Amino acid sequence: MLFDTHVHLNAEQYSEDLEEVIERAKSEGVSEMVVVGFDRPTIERAMELTEAYDFIYACIGWHPVDAIDMTDQDLLWIEELSAHPKVVAIGEMGLDYYWDKSPKEVQKEVFRRQIRLAKKVKLPIVIHNRDATADIVQILKEEKAEEVGGIMHCFSGSVEIAKECVKMNFFISLGGPVTFKNAKAPKEVAAEIPLEKLLIETDCPYLTPHPHRGKRNEPAFVKLVAEQIAEIKGLTLENVAEATTKNAEKLFGINR
Repeated sequence: MLFDTHVHLNAEQYSEDLEEVIERAKSEGVSEMVVVGFDRPTIERAMELTEAYDFIYACIGWHPVDAIDMTDQDLLWIEELSAHPKVVAIGEMGLDYYWDKSPKEVQKEVFRRQIRLAKKVKLPIVIHNRDATADIVQILKEEKAEEVGGIMHCFSGSVEIAKECVKMNFFISLGGPVTFKNAKAPKEVAAEIPLEKLLIETDCPYLTPHPHRGKRNEPAFVKLVAEQIAEIKGLTLENVAEATTKNAEKLFGINR
């Protein structure tokens, strides 16, 4: 029983073989997943998938790279959709200073507005962070994001930052990079952060874990992430699978 907390099965990379991808996930023990929509087309597709599959849930929000494109109407639309019983989080939101499509100040404002929305609708948030750790942590504190908590998605920072996020009521989610041979930081985080504060994800079709690097990622590979965490912590795969699934279900308010 594995819970992949961050998938993009709404991406065009799955347009031709989605059913096969889902069947492979099931065969590897993936029982639940959250598909993330981050703009109009991907949110619409995420909602379609939640309707089509009882084990797929949705997280909806606006990606920081595209913050400059978000309108007041978009935010209102997300608020309306958040009432759907299978929308379990708001995001992915945050800051991305690697790409320069959206100015930093615009990203920050869109980030703040989405945190406030999540607090209004009482849903956890999913954080995207690229080269913006200090500003992310500051905004989470200023906006009192701990009131809803959420996920530090595909966390790549230090143990110290991870612990700071845990104190703010966030789970640390690890993906494919924890399986990379030279990925020192994610392995240290897997070792140091208690299992009750960890989640697992693929972020598919991106960040494919070893030994499939270079290929399209898919939810079935989340098992490799869980196996790596189990090895690092000296636990069984079953220990990690059960704990991370319970963590996800608790955070998302899922009772199965």
